[in-house]
Formats: sequence, structure tokens, C-alpha cells
Amino acid sequence: MRASAVAVLALPVLAAATALPRDGDCNTGDIQCCNSTAASSSTNLGLLSGLLGLVLPSIGGLIGLSCSPLNILGVGGNSCSAQPVCCTNNSFNGLIALGCTPININL
Repeated sequence: MRASAVAVLALPVLAAATALPRDGDCNTGDIQCCNSTAASSSTNLGLLSGLLGLVLPSIGGLIGLSCSPLNILGVGGNSCSAQPVCCTNNSFNGLIALGCTPININL
């Protein structure tokens, strides 16, 4: 009886703990603050990449637009008023970041 009660109470704690970023880091690199995000399958994104002459690889997740690195320690007023994300590929100088996943840094 006690073991089942402990298991029931521990389950929500374990589930919540796995959803949080560790030490404010992304597994894929720096946390980015993007002015906007779009689905990687968006037709507007294809049009934008064509106009800019960029060949974007096929990748899942969101695409971050106009992104900059974010220091979540918050020293010096560095905050994100748009969408904080973790991205797998930010090799376009912050213009476009690929494979992004939204994160919650308001802990």
C-alpha cells in the first residue's frame, strides 16, 4: 500500500523533472531568442529562403527567424520577449535557425 502511494506521488515529479532544460543549456547548443518561429513545412518559409538564396535542408521541428543567443542567467538585462528555443542548426548568422524546439525559461 505504501509503495503504491509513493509511486503515485513520485510519478508527477519525475515527469516534470525531465521536461526542464538542465542548467539552462540546450543539448544542441545555445538557447536562442527568435523574433518568430514557423513550421518547417510552411510555404512562406520556402518563399523566404528562395528570395534570400538559401538552400535549407529538410529538417523537422520549427524554424526560428531572426534569432540571437540568450544568456538565461539574466545578467545585464538580457531577456527574451519573443520565443526562446533550442535549435540544432544555427549556421545562418541568426537569420534562420533550423530544428528548433520551444522551451520555457520562466522558471
